[in-house]
Amino acid sequence: MTLELTYQGNTTIPLEIEGINPDTVEQLTIAEIEKLPIFHGKDKCVLADYFKVSGDAADQHINLSGQLAGVHWIGTKMERGTITIEGDCGRHLGSEMRGGTITVQGNASDWIGAEMRGGHIRVHGNAGHQVGAAYRGSERGMNRGTIIIDGNAGNEIGLTMRRGLIVIGGNAGDLVGFRMLAGTILLCGESGIRHGAGMRRGSIIFMGDQHPQLLPSFRHAVNYQPEFMKVLLRKLRHSGFEVPDDLLDASYDLFHGDMIEGGRGEILLRR
Repeated sequence: MTLELTYQGNTTIPLEIEGINPDTVEQLTIAEIEKLPIFHGKDKCVLADYFKVSGDAADQHINLSGQLAGVHWIGTKMERGTITIEGDCGRHLGSEMRGGTITVQGNASDWIGAEMRGGHIRVHGNAGHQVGAAYRGSERGMNRGTIIIDGNAGNEIGLTMRRGLIVIGGNAGDLVGFRMLAGTILLCGESGIRHGAGMRRGSIIFMGDQHPQLLPSFRHAVNYQPEFMKVLLRKLRHSGFEVPDDLLDASYDLFHGDMIEGGRGEILLRR
């Protein structure tokens, strides 16, 4: 049986529920879960102050509902299990998570999957800035796992990411793959400027009809049909992500860069 957390608050002050994860509550009773500490701004309170708690945590599935746009740190450091969010949610969704699955039926704010080390995040709406990114002052962002955003996203997607896959179904802002160390970012819509600046390795793939202007520190190498793209797109289609048939046989212009950092990264532009 699923553990149901229904938000019943009425406040504009951020609510932080870090640590309320399937793997941390599976052995707890409802009464014990209700007493778990959370933060309302700087004030420490308990989960039952803002959520109605029902169901059973034993199956490692948490379902959150209500007006959750001001609720932050959902799924932080999660290691296993499933979190389903009915509607929108706040910042830091799945940050530093190690495993499990998070599904958002609406939109999510900034820092989705920041510095995550494993697991799967699917947002069926839009995302904010810094998806899969490193926090300010950190050397590495996302290091494993998968993030799929069906809608649009903001700036600095995959900032200093080391491993993993980020897929943006809509448009994105500036600096996709900024200082990227490795991993793969796939963008289906339009985007801003300065993508791949300072990247050392990894792949940034632009699938849309309107390609961004690349930095002069990227050099064209070849036009080809990479086999790995067919595998990746079929995998995405299997997950429920919409992939038109004509994309499976598309060709790409390959650019190497950032030459300032050795030129071992790659940007692919679908033709």
